[in-house]
Amino acid sequence: QVQLVESGGGLVQAGGSLRLSCAASGRTFSTYAMGWFRQAPGKEREFVAAISWSGESTYYSDSVKGRFTISRDNAKNTVYLQMNSLKPEDTAVYYCAAKKSRGIGTIDSLYDYWGQGTQVTVSS
Repeated sequence: QVQLVESGGGLVQAGGSLRLSCAASGRTFSTYAMGWFRQAPGKEREFVAAISWSGESTYYSDSVKGRFTISRDNAKNTVYLQMNSLKPEDTAVYYCAAKKSRGIGTIDSLYDYWGQGTQVTVSS
């Protein structure tokens, strides 16, 4: 069992930056691929970024590529999402997710554990 707790969300002006963190419990964190998803009001949850268990492979949605960076520190059981050049359309609840199998996944149904989410609001 893995528990995930996100932090770092908040209100920021367009063009600003935020760094989200996701702290995981359990000794098997380093064996899980991790992902970030988001859900805006009235919209379906969408994939944002993912990272392999080792951190060597990453993948981004087209909407955030070049602006967001996913990383992980397995010694700290934490995955990060650095968000730069934020836009109002990035406003959403951001969720961290863990996937038992090591390969990167972009589909939410592939993930086994989810955090409670953290709100990110970007004002224009």
